[in-house]
Amino acid sequence: MTRSVIELTTTPEDHRIAQLAAAAIGLALIDAAIPLPLPGVKPGLSNIVTLIVLARYGWATAVWVSGLRVIAGGLLLGQFLSPGFFMSLTGAVLSLLVLGLAIRLPRRWFGPVSWSILAAFAHISGQLLLARVWLIPHNGLFYLVPLFASAALAFGIINGLIAARLLAELPDILLADTR
Repeated sequence: MTRSVIELTTTPEDHRIAQLAAAAIGLALIDAAIPLPLPGVKPGLSNIVTLIVLARYGWATAVWVSGLRVIAGGLLLGQFLSPGFFMSLTGAVLSLLVLGLAIRLPRRWFGPVSWSILAAFAHISGQLLLARVWLIPHNGLFYLVPLFASAALAFGIINGLIAARLLAELPDILLADTR
């Protein structure tokens, strides 16, 4: 019996995506460890990495990093294919779709802070809609919208400011622009 070996060839882009996804996964794990008073309200620290990736490498790379974060985070936290996993996936997909549109807006007026706010609102909107359709089929869920919207605005601003600061200060050698 002969054994065949499959050899995968990786590129520097693959390595960069893996490193950035690892950073996002680490922040997602920290996020999960932060006790918060209301389920579903999280700082979304890994979104800082997504914003940096979006600004430096483009939307497609941000999709890879975010997708890997959701899958690996679900596996590491023991939530893969659970309702929490699908809530995270739905929020990530909607926020990525919004970011895909937002990066086309004039950079003179739109950047990491506004992208972060838009993504945070898209994320929580997706999660609330999925929760309404699948988990809590009652319109009373929408009474929580002001609370979740306030959290999305606050964390969107904070994460956007952190991403903007890191984009301005990180050396180009760490985050070289490949576009």
